[in-house]
Amino acid sequence: MSSSPTTAVEETDVHTPEVVIITGMSGAGRTQVAKVLEDLDFFVIDNLPPTLLDKVVELAFGPGSSVQRMALVADIRGREFFGRLVDAIRDLRRTTGNVQVVYLEADDDELVQRFEESRRRHPAAEGNSGVLEGIRNERELMTEIRGLADLVIDTSDLNVHELRDRVVDALGKPNEAALHINVVSFGFKHGAPRDADLVMDVRFLPNPHWVDELRPYNGLDAPVRDYVLGQPATEPFIAAFRSLLDVVVPGYIDEGKRHLTIAIGCTGGRHRSVAISDAIGSYLSETSGVPVTVDHRDLGQE
Repeated sequence: MSSSPTTAVEETDVHTPEVVIITGMSGAGRTQVAKVLEDLDFFVIDNLPPTLLDKVVELAFGPGSSVQRMALVADIRGREFFGRLVDAIRDLRRTTGNVQVVYLEADDDELVQRFEESRRRHPAAEGNSGVLEGIRNERELMTEIRGLADLVIDTSDLNVHELRDRVVDALGKPNEAALHINVVSFGFKHGAPRDADLVMDVRFLPNPHWVDELRPYNGLDAPVRDYVLGQPATEPFIAAFRSLLDVVVPGYIDEGKRHLTIAIGCTGGRHRSVAISDAIGSYLSETSGVPVTVDHRDLGQE
């Protein structure tokens, strides 16, 4: 069956490779930027020799590969290979097209302080020369590379959160930086989810399992849902839980966290946790402004 013109365009857009070269001054934040891009679903390779740039990109975006976005960290640590980085970037731009260079820098005083705190030797320092001399050597070596940059970020006065915001604004897709919340119902007898950030135990509520006419149903069915949500303790509990989330969720967003898993458990993961998770998931969908999914992990397990 032939594809419509619209479908063909969409498929072309999806498979357009995107390459970001992260470079710049040692101590200016390259590692932090690489971590941010990993969170944005880039495939990241650190300390790649420039002579391998084109080969790695060709393999990464070759037939059968699922990689769509790649970030490559190349810097002075490449030693004798580093001198070929300018030519490698120019060649890659001719063959690949969508290549961006992000250059990280900071002022000398800030870089000296960072190296003193880390107690690391500067990679451009020669012989017994100190950190400042290494910084000056590196800055001179990086002059041409800086001229190729699409984005120059001075991190002198940026904390890690501000740096992350700059990178996300420049390289993220719309809504990509938003927190994603996953509300999971589960049964304690099957074990709590290991990846949960918050775990809430609702076994203090009366169990519908012991009500004969409710036992065949689960928390998605109206009889059980109404029973659970109608208990005297349920309303104040949900109100308190909502108040807690009203504080926690914005805090996670401010900290740049991209995934929040809220696990709500009862004995078997069939009745109480399912009804409460649905109620909390609905509330978060209406109020948080971020994507929310609800997963009933143990529903259907006996």
